[in-house]
Amino acid sequence: LCAFQIDVQLRIMSFLSPQDLCRLGSTGSYWRAAVRDPLLWRCFLLRDLPSWASVDWRSLPSVEVFSQVFSEAGGNALYDYMAVYKKSCPQSRRSLKSSRLRYGAVTSFLQSLVTQAEPRFAMFGPGLEELDDSLVQKMMTCPEILLVAGLPQRRIHGIGSGVSFQFNNNQKFNILTLYSTTSVERRRARAEQAVVVNKMFYQDNSTVGNQQAVHYNVIAQVKKVCEVVDGFIYVANAEAHKKHDREEELAHILAMIDPALGPRNRPLLVLSCISHADVKRIPCVYMAHQLQLNLLHQPWMVQDTVAATLDGLLSGLEWLLEEADCKNAQ
Repeated sequence: LCAFQIDVQLRIMSFLSPQDLCRLGSTGSYWRAAVRDPLLWRCFLLRDLPSWASVDWRSLPSVEVFSQVFSEAGGNALYDYMAVYKKSCPQSRRSLKSSRLRYGAVTSFLQSLVTQAEPRFAMFGPGLEELDDSLVQKMMTCPEILLVAGLPQRRIHGIGSGVSFQFNNNQKFNILTLYSTTSVERRRARAEQAVVVNKMFYQDNSTVGNQQAVHYNVIAQVKKVCEVVDGFIYVANAEAHKKHDREEELAHILAMIDPALGPRNRPLLVLSCISHADVKRIPCVYMAHQLQLNLLHQPWMVQDTVAATLDGLLSGLEWLLEEADCKNAQ
């Protein structure tokens, strides 16, 4: 390999996996420098990004990664794409997580001494209503994936109801599903292929400078929910063939997580959801940028999810429960 010219070496290295490339870099000082070539890692990054199933507030690559044209003369060669890749890819995040010290036994013992209420999460978003398969119905009817632990007797005037689930470590939690309208109105809109008017929010037009800013508030019933939950689940429609108004979606998210309604550090899980596995999806990294989640001030994560099979759901819920526990510990 050393006998080839540099451009041939780079061509060969481009066929390696990032893991094998790092192993090659450990064989000597020359290869340690060669495998850090920024053009090589930029290609890996742009190639692998669409296949990553999750991204969070710590690992989201900057939008410049997509928009910059690589040019050594322009100074982009100094951009550490290798570091961006290692920071962003889910495998690296899982390795970092597994390497941390765990105090599970101690925590379980201490928690057994204190009676804690089930963590509660408000779930909302267009992915609950626009997909051909119902995510909520699948969650309610797949005990081998997610066990229903109880049906609390509380409703919010037909908009939503709470359900207790039991996670694989026997931890219970409650999800309050909030729909944009009643079930009758949703069925009528689907049958007539009409646009559903979201009754959870009302528009508050305010003027910022010379521009009219679109701002939403939540209705009184939903406000009560936002004040008591420990986190939020936003179900986004990630099907690529459909039109999406991400600016309005962001405005709805901001209305729900308004700091005036509760602590600023409550986590937000975004389920980037499609109906079936064979439907072309918007990659989760692109979803995070479309929703401008980098503007948020609390922990968030985007997790690819399939409504028909619940693929990805448990990974998202595991992250959400861990973040909620960290928030409560603080």
